[in-house]
Amino acid sequence: MRFTCEKSILQDGISTVQKAVTGKSTMPILNGIVLQTKGNEIILTGSDIDLSIETKVRADILEEGSIVIDAKLFGEIIRKLPNDTIHINTIENNSIEILCQKSRFSLIHMNAEDFPVLPNINENMIFSVSQRILKHMIRGTIFATAQDETRPVLTGVLFEINNKNLNLVALDGYRLALRSEELRSDNTISAVIPGKTLNEVSKILEDDDKNVNITFTPNHILFSLGETKVISRLLEGEFIKYSSIIPTEFNLKVVAKRSELLHCIERASLMAKDSNTNLIKLSIEEDNMVITSNSQLGMVREEMSIILQGQSLQIAFNSKYLIDVLKIMEEEEITMEFSSSVSPCVIKNSDINNCTYLVLPVRLLNN
Repeated sequence: MRFTCEKSILQDGISTVQKAVTGKSTMPILNGIVLQTKGNEIILTGSDIDLSIETKVRADILEEGSIVIDAKLFGEIIRKLPNDTIHINTIENNSIEILCQKSRFSLIHMNAEDFPVLPNINENMIFSVSQRILKHMIRGTIFATAQDETRPVLTGVLFEINNKNLNLVALDGYRLALRSEELRSDNTISAVIPGKTLNEVSKILEDDDKNVNITFTPNHILFSLGETKVISRLLEGEFIKYSSIIPTEFNLKVVAKRSELLHCIERASLMAKDSNTNLIKLSIEEDNMVITSNSQLGMVREEMSIILQGQSLQIAFNSKYLIDVLKIMEEEEITMEFSSSVSPCVIKNSDINNCTYLVLPVRLLNN
């Protein structure tokens, strides 16, 4: 193998595929990335079996071949080399030589034939969605995935296409996040994608209107973004029927300014941090919401103007769950729907109906 490549181009390719290399694998070969030279490009691949990323970068190929090189060390070397053309070629003793200006490295490489073969995905049934929309949908749901593995299916996000709508749903038992967008697709799909996969996909997605093509098989999902492909296994198990959890009726509705409410809750939560529940109380009356928190350190009281439809209510929440929701909502005016002090609160945008968030309250002793 022998090629030359601009440092910035090679570095971008390495950092893309490194997202799939955890460094925790018991198979040493999976701590490396595959470099395959073909035609006028280098095909780079990283994998941890569950998640695989492949990308292509332009290069001058002088001799074709393929090797596996330690991902972390190779990535660090390329990152720290001068901004110039890099020359790489294989030498004796299973090594490669890396040359750039007056720097010279030699690195042991592994045999590419020992690297696991990526799942073969037939790209027949494809649907497309704008990268910007998918990026925002992932950001708007992924925070609500479960962090513990007691129910593995809840560590993922439900990816559902139904009635020409794409729905992403995450829930962890305390809150639920649902984002919806219209989609020109007559397919019906329901699959659960690991949260880790979507986290890495969202880092690769651009914030523009270029499309990402998505293909499903019974066990895998493939995201195709230009020269990059991300393949992930799907999580097994039945996802909770989320539509039955979201209340359809409510007794009172609050219209509030999102950023003002977020700032009030963030300040109130400073006093709640010495308890595990981050407890804050909301007292909703007429055109006012009073947010309070007491702890051994002291107390805080915040007050803001709201528009209220319905009767007054006192309810308590883990402040972290409300902050997570308010931070990622994009509209300035939001609605909060309540039924009682022990029923979930449903939070939506006032204008565009593209998201629904549900947060369970904390039950107070006097309730």
